[in-house]
Amino acid sequence: MNDAIFSILLVLIGIFIGMIAIFVVNYIRGNQISKKIESQLEKAKKEAEKIKRDHLLEAKEEVHRLKAETDKEVKEKKQEIKESEERLLNRENSIDRRDQMLQNREQMLEEKENNLINKQKEIQNEQVKVEEIRKEQIELLERIAGFSKNQARDMVMKKVEEMMSLEIASYIKDAESEAKLEVDKRAKSLLISSMQKYAGDVANDQTVTVVNLPNDDMKGRIIGREGRNIRTIEAVTGVDLIIDDTPEAIVLSSFDPLRREIARVTIETLIKDGRIHPTRIEELYEKTSVDMNTKILEYGEEALFELGITKVDSELVGFIGKLHFRTSYGQNALQHSIEVAELAGILAAELGENVALAKRAGLLHDIGKAIDHEVEGSHVELGSSLARKYKESEVVINSIESHHGDTEPTSVISILVAIADTLSASRPGARNDSLENYIKRLQDLENIANVMPGVDKTFAVQAGRELRVIVKPEEIDDLGSHKIARDVKTKIEEEMQYPGTIKVTVIRETRATEEAK
Repeated sequence: MNDAIFSILLVLIGIFIGMIAIFVVNYIRGNQISKKIESQLEKAKKEAEKIKRDHLLEAKEEVHRLKAETDKEVKEKKQEIKESEERLLNRENSIDRRDQMLQNREQMLEEKENNLINKQKEIQNEQVKVEEIRKEQIELLERIAGFSKNQARDMVMKKVEEMMSLEIASYIKDAESEAKLEVDKRAKSLLISSMQKYAGDVANDQTVTVVNLPNDDMKGRIIGREGRNIRTIEAVTGVDLIIDDTPEAIVLSSFDPLRREIARVTIETLIKDGRIHPTRIEELYEKTSVDMNTKILEYGEEALFELGITKVDSELVGFIGKLHFRTSYGQNALQHSIEVAELAGILAAELGENVALAKRAGLLHDIGKAIDHEVEGSHVELGSSLARKYKESEVVINSIESHHGDTEPTSVISILVAIADTLSASRPGARNDSLENYIKRLQDLENIANVMPGVDKTFAVQAGRELRVIVKPEEIDDLGSHKIARDVKTKIEEEMQYPGTIKVTVIRETRATEEAK
């Protein structure tokens, strides 16, 4: 028991002593920390005072630097202001001098103006005197010459007019000769070059078609009992069948090549089929008509492909194909249109124009002929309507309207199409013409010159390619002959339509004959 108490007391005494020791240690350590803190505070104060002194020195230096810069800027500004004042002062002095000069000049101008006014008055007075003297001289000259002023002027003007008319006529003659020579050379070279670059076959279409038969018995089958088959064929096709003594052949006659072609195909199909009676004839005719429409489109597409023309309405392609079955004086209209398109394209290329547009206008220039058998009106009017309907360009429309001279051409391409049309139509063998039309054209050509004053006789020679005009020598002089030739040429161009060119030659001849006895 006592040992336990003693142990407890020892423990308590140990705890107390430990607490005292801890307190003493903490006290000693606190004093050391306090001293250390005071030492650091003292050191910090010293460093702060040092930093403060350094910053004050830097601030003083910065203030000194700023003051120096400010003084420098103020000095520079003062210098600039001083220089500006000097420039303003110089400008003011210059303005003053200029103002003084302007005042002096104004004063001089006023003096000159006064002098000019005085001189003008003197000149006017002198002019009045001169005019009076001139009038007196004119009156004196009129009394001496016996002519008034107006009479003398009219006489001089008449004389000058006579002299100038001779000079003008002579100049026109020389200029025309030179121009014609140059134009003829250029035109011939261009046309020959174009024609050499294009060569087309010339073949006249006929108004009859021969259908070959396998034997003569087929003629009787085509005629039929009491002629009912031949009457049906003629009724549905619109062509005439000529059955004569020609062995193994019948002739189809019609001025419409399309109808003639449909009739030919229908009859040949009937011959191959062997069943020839009115009902079968009508069936085959309907089928052939449908097939022919397809063939017409093929003709149109082939023409467009050959010329390289694109973007054409399908209905217009059909009209182009129909031209294959139209003729003009025996010339196939589609072949003629293709030839005109080729020639117009070549001419356009020579002149630097739009070749594709020229070909298009050339191909469509006679498109009205595709429907002129069906619709009233000239092929020019119908062609123009079709071109407008299918939204063709104004150049193409004008080419259609002007290629026969119905309207004035508004573009170079329109003129080229007219030239190409004339070239194609006037090629040897391209067209047929009746004797009556030929004689009438020659008579019209001669009548144009016969009505001219001073013309004695006229002769159309070389198939109408040249007109020779004989004038009365006592009424027409040499210069007048040139004037008549030019007037006849102008009337021919205005009143006639003709392929190629017509040469006008005026002949003036004076003969003096004496007989020695």
